[in-house]
Amino acid sequence: MGECVVCSGHFEASFVAVDFRTITNALPLPAKTDKPDFLHTMQVFKFGGASLKDAAGIRNVANILQRHRDKSLVIVVSAMGKTTNALEAVVAAHYKQDGQAQVLLDAIKEQHYAVMRELFPPKHEVFAAVNDAFVEAEWVLEEPPAANYDYAYDQIVCVGELVSSRIAAAYLNYVGLPTQWLDARDVIITDNTYREGWVLWDKTKPNALRIIPPMLEKSPFVLTQGFIASSTENFTTTLGREGSDYSAAIFSFCLDAESMTIWKDVPGVLNADPRLFENTIKLDRLSYREAIEMTYYGAQVIHPKTIKPLQNKSIPLYVKSFLDPEAPGTEISSDVDETYPPIVVVEKNQTLLHIITNDYSFVAEQHIARLFAELSELRIFVNVMQNTAISFTICVPNIPDRIEKFIQRIADQFYVKRQDGLELITVRHYNEETIANLKKGRIVLFEERLRNTLQMVVKNVPAVERREVELERAKG
Repeated sequence: MGECVVCSGHFEASFVAVDFRTITNALPLPAKTDKPDFLHTMQVFKFGGASLKDAAGIRNVANILQRHRDKSLVIVVSAMGKTTNALEAVVAAHYKQDGQAQVLLDAIKEQHYAVMRELFPPKHEVFAAVNDAFVEAEWVLEEPPAANYDYAYDQIVCVGELVSSRIAAAYLNYVGLPTQWLDARDVIITDNTYREGWVLWDKTKPNALRIIPPMLEKSPFVLTQGFIASSTENFTTTLGREGSDYSAAIFSFCLDAESMTIWKDVPGVLNADPRLFENTIKLDRLSYREAIEMTYYGAQVIHPKTIKPLQNKSIPLYVKSFLDPEAPGTEISSDVDETYPPIVVVEKNQTLLHIITNDYSFVAEQHIARLFAELSELRIFVNVMQNTAISFTICVPNIPDRIEKFIQRIADQFYVKRQDGLELITVRHYNEETIANLKKGRIVLFEERLRNTLQMVVKNVPAVERREVELERAKG
């Protein structure tokens, strides 16, 4: 995962981030299996919400797949556009009981129906299939809000992937690309951790090998959902926000895919977010290790859990543009010469928590154990941390309700100072010129340097400029 400096005793120590998002649970060891010839060249494609946001996007995806119609493909899709955000608003309204939940859901439904009206004739069977998926969410809204918010979230938000996959699969068949629709919940099984399900590989892999190869024998394409899974009790779970990449990696691992491709609206993996920085460059090739480090520190081009299952079986990952599908993109694999330019990752909306013992005693091992037990239970992801003799400082994503619960739970033993509205900037393969540029207009609250990685928590401040006014001299 990341590099770390481990120190014992009560002298000053510093640590690199421990991020629970990147812990990929107990992957089974790779095993050689006999499989049909068509599975030896089977590939996994993943299309995100940006590629499916409207009718034109779905047509473009079909055009891309037309170029690959001679392959066996498992196609993983996200919800269309910003549907997940909209469904999250439905969940929030349901818990407020303000009468808006059904109104918001109806608006989402109409957006999808408008897309379908552009793609299909009026009485196409896809309309009924999509309506059935929305009915599942409506059943949840008819009941009082469940005690477990995360459980209700998963039962409602999953509709986004279910309806997008129904529409995409139906359109591929409509334009002559034989495609079978698969419910990912029949394959990927997790524990009962709603919104952050941990994959049960001993159940998931046999499901994949039992269900998917016979489907691929009947048609070249199997299309399914990212992000969603099922508990052992058959309740819907999800794999964490933006988890469709991880879903594709799960299918790739279980089926020994020849390769996996993520189709995005960027030309590949860049050394910084082009929305935030100028003069970004595309990285033609990355090692698994470097990709893991980038996602560990918050790079959003790939979901943090995606790389490890692929690395375990040496399955190459390609990141390509659905806007320019013939361009080479970025290859992530094991056989890469690791020489890179500075790579910058910015995580916004961070909170710094300065934790001090109430009695000003040294922060010892039992204190840190208590703090991490609470953080783990509340699923607060620690991006970076640092401790001195009497204090412990952590930088975490600003999720107000979880942070407030954490502060309340430890109040018997610790006093907490809180700073919101911060940024965490991580630079891999840094040089001093890059660091100097990134510090302009910012106050550095703390900084951590390792051999290949620098992290700093910063607060943006406006530059002080001289006003063009004359001040009256004091009369004496």
